Amino acid sequence: MAAGRRRPDAPKVLEARVQQALDEASARVPGLPVIAGGKSMGGRMTSTALAHTPRDGVAGLLFLGFPLHAPGKRDATGTKRADHLFDLGVPMLFVQGTRDRLADVDMMTDLCRSLGKRATLHIVDGGDHSFNVLKRSGRDQSEVMQEIADAVSSWINKII
Repeated sequence: MAAGRRRPDAPKVLEARVQQALDEASARVPGLPVIAGGKSMGGRMTSTALAHTPRDGVAGLLFLGFPLHAPGKRDATGTKRADHLFDLGVPMLFVQGTRDRLADVDMMTDLCRSLGKRATLHIVDGGDHSFNVLKRSGRDQSEVMQEIADAVSSWINKII
């Protein structure tokens, strides 16, 4: 994204960038716990980087739209994309929309159940991968974003 290209870098490059961001966060707020994570692939690359190179000071992982599978495809790729999560010992919050084409809600529920107490799932009713809701839902985007902010804040207060 920083380079303005549409195609993401290779996973090793992305994981290195995650490590740089964690170094920067730790330098800016020494001694404070860090919540790492990101939106979609950013969250997945963050968790992959931490599975490969665990770090002290990371108190939890936040996933905003974890991309469990290819768009609209409920298949075994979800298992592969999530395998590394079982190697992580920190609390994880997954925020997922019910209309997310990259993460079937039933599959996400099963994944979080398998991860046990480490995983919390917050479902945004009617939200797509970017948490946009249909007009007929009766909610506007500011309400949805407030719901997500409240869920994240509550989870952080619980784990720290």
